[in-house]
Amino acid sequence: MSNVWWFVAGAVLTGPVWLVLVIWLTRRTWRAARRLSQRARGREHLAELGQLAGGLAHEIKNPLSTINVNLQLVSEDLARLSGEEPRRWLTRLENVRREADRLKGILDDFLAYAGECQLTRRQIDLRRLVEELADFFAPQAQAASVVMRTTLPDQPVRCLVDTDFLKQALLNLMINAVDAMAEGGELIVRLSASHNRAAIEVIDTGTGIGPEELDRIFQVYYSTKKSGTGLGLSTSHRIVREHGGTLDVQSELGKGTRFTISLPMDQE
Repeated sequence: MSNVWWFVAGAVLTGPVWLVLVIWLTRRTWRAARRLSQRARGREHLAELGQLAGGLAHEIKNPLSTINVNLQLVSEDLARLSGEEPRRWLTRLENVRREADRLKGILDDFLAYAGECQLTRRQIDLRRLVEELADFFAPQAQAASVVMRTTLPDQPVRCLVDTDFLKQALLNLMINAVDAMAEGGELIVRLSASHNRAAIEVIDTGTGIGPEELDRIFQVYYSTKKSGTGLGLSTSHRIVREHGGTLDVQSELGKGTRFTISLPMDQE
């Protein structure tokens, strides 16, 4: 019986402590729930803004295409005329058309980055993907006086990937590499496999990237090129990340740059 009284006495004496503890836990839980709710509303708001921005970009892109077509037609009409004044107008129209093309490129890059990255994966041999992309890109590299080489392993390198998205990520890296070699150079695309990881290296002999720029190279809208949108590398980084992979960069000023895509193998 004495044990019961001791229990009752302890409960009475420590009651305020338990009450304070319950109140503190309740407040903490409520605050955590409120933070989660605010974050959820914030994510919903960002998603809405993303949809609005994407819709706005589409609305701008459609009339911009019409403007480009009409500028081209007017330029062709002026080219048929002789005299100083038609030539002056033709020069001005060409400047406007170049700016319209640049704006279209910015919108294309934005839509590629802001769009949903819903992967449709299938198991492929990455050797075939690299070969197809190299054949497609070879004329552009040749036009820039860049010698393009591919190095592929003898054995298949099988990964579960979305071929369209991965080609886009790789193509962005190849375009970036050629842009870094204004005076020409060499572009190497090397595929290898080790320890259940596939690696695709894009190596150029261009101007290289400074240490202070390497830390920001994948940031949205950061570009080392005057005409760059700052979305190409960001898009590639995002696509590789969605595949469960990594995108790393090594560079040395005056010697060139190496981008490496690393992907998991045998994911089926």
